[in-house]
Amino acid sequence: MFLDKARIYVKGGDGGNGAVAYRREKYVPMGGPWGGDGGKGGDVILVVDEGLRTLIDFRYQKHYKAERGENGGTKNMHGRKGEDLLIRVPPGTVVRDADTGALLADLTEHGQRVVVARGGRGGRGNTRFASNKDKCPAYAEKGDPGEERWLLLELKLLADVGLIGYPNVGKSTIISRVSAAKPEIANYHFTTIVPNLGVVKVGEESFVMADIPGLIEGAHTGAGLGHEFLRHTERTRLLVHVLDIAGSEGRDPLQDFAVINRELALYSERLARRPQVIAANKMDLPGAEENLARLRQELGEQYPVFPVSAATGQGLDELVKYLARRLPELPPEEAVEAVEPEEVKVTRVEETEPFTLKRDEEGVWVIGGQEVEKHFHRTDFNNEAAVRRFQKILEVLGVDRALREAGIQEGDTVRIMDMEFEWQE
Repeated sequence: MFLDKARIYVKGGDGGNGAVAYRREKYVPMGGPWGGDGGKGGDVILVVDEGLRTLIDFRYQKHYKAERGENGGTKNMHGRKGEDLLIRVPPGTVVRDADTGALLADLTEHGQRVVVARGGRGGRGNTRFASNKDKCPAYAEKGDPGEERWLLLELKLLADVGLIGYPNVGKSTIISRVSAAKPEIANYHFTTIVPNLGVVKVGEESFVMADIPGLIEGAHTGAGLGHEFLRHTERTRLLVHVLDIAGSEGRDPLQDFAVINRELALYSERLARRPQVIAANKMDLPGAEENLARLRQELGEQYPVFPVSAATGQGLDELVKYLARRLPELPPEEAVEAVEPEEVKVTRVEETEPFTLKRDEEGVWVIGGQEVEKHFHRTDFNNEAAVRRFQKILEVLGVDRALREAGIQEGDTVRIMDMEFEWQE
């Protein structure tokens, strides 16, 4: 089964908690702090594997979580780092953030890696907080939570040559003739519903050819699975436009050529400028010679035209040899970013203030912001000393002063993340 789009959830491992421990030695009644740091959580990493061709594995598993870091121990022993989670993807995979649509990675080469969810930092043990004022701290930090997000994976085939054209013009038959690919072939529209790849060998050279399923008018808007198929033309260096030159289905081949090229241009101007070769197929049928003469008169000076018959093999050798000579002159294509109508550009605004303060409709004072949330996650609220430290941090950040200036009263409720406190002077 071919699957070229997937949506998955990834989460980096949480950091391990720091330890609260003390030296326990004979004749040392007041030993100092001896708690180790927690280990960092594992990262979630996408790795390109050239042995894969589809995203089918993500149909059965959609949630991926890396290992959390180990907690710190006594005797100042640090916790072990969580194992990274490696997720294999095929070459040609484009990775986007599912919420913002932001492009995260374009993975094309075997072994290429990208971290998509970082593991959380390990919490510091109480040894780290020893000072002249507090020589034996009774608190440590909890580990940071790992990053989490939903990803959109989209596969764009990596092929040198792409066969394009209306349904049932003979693309599948051509690729079956010139390569070892064995696509399903029948005399009805959309026999090919997934792209087929074939390796074409010409002497000592070889190249990859993709049979892109049939496009129709309106494909750039998604008609006839247009978006599903057009994306696979984006990385090809050379397009072979296959025409039913005999007009066996009652269409004019010149009009077919104009319609498909208009769809390419509407989808992506850059894609429309890709070099094209015309394969005038079905030369073995009546009416082909007359239409070929018209085609050469109209387009022969702009495009190389090869009269072929996929059914008999006529002209295919000349076409393949030309492609093999032409490809070394063309550089590999980068991904073409087609802007879809619903796509929205997202601008990220970095927070400059250490915290945010607002009052909700129920009168609760809500404190937020990256700095506050970071220290909230690191605080063990079951540890009285850790809670006092957190209160001190809020005071240093200016939260207490801001609440007083905003008019907070004795007994008001203050919420930070999922925890509520009662304000007391």
